[in-house]
Amino acid sequence: MADPIRLVSVVGKKNSGKTTLIVALASEYVRRGRVVGTLKHGTHPAKLDQEGTDTWRHMHEGSAERVLIESSGHRVLIQRLENEEDPITLARRYMLGTDIVIAEGFTKHPIPKIEVYRRSAHAEPHYKSTHPSADHWFAMVTDHETTAYPFATFQFTDTAWLVTLSQLAWAKAMIIED
Repeated sequence: MADPIRLVSVVGKKNSGKTTLIVALASEYVRRGRVVGTLKHGTHPAKLDQEGTDTWRHMHEGSAERVLIESSGHRVLIQRLENEEDPITLARRYMLGTDIVIAEGFTKHPIPKIEVYRRSAHAEPHYKSTHPSADHWFAMVTDHETTAYPFATFQFTDTAWLVTLSQLAWAKAMIIED
């Protein structure tokens, strides 16, 4: 039986700093000797291959269901999908051997969440007490100083929040067993 995988999601609106936070958290976990995986939920089709390349032709002209690109130090799987999968299924299928998976997005899925909210970019965060997954939020990183959320809130201007947040995320992450 494989070791369990921890799963946590970083959510927020466009240009809020989700990717920056994920990179910081991943780096902190790697510094601690953890194996990190990430998932990215996109709202538009990913364009990883260019028209005319061999792999593009395999997929588009040859109608291959899956194309796997193996090269020195990297592997990329391009797969046709009927429906999107949830982050738990994706972590089980593709992230074996990781200690923690940090997902970007998946706001509607019932997994533990950290929201990045920049009031300078958006009037309101995703979080609302009426959100169907509201009880899955456990932290907010924000530039809004007058906040009253029912979970831990960190200000971008604080100096030691990343270590505290990474420990909190580790503790609150969903445990995925085989």
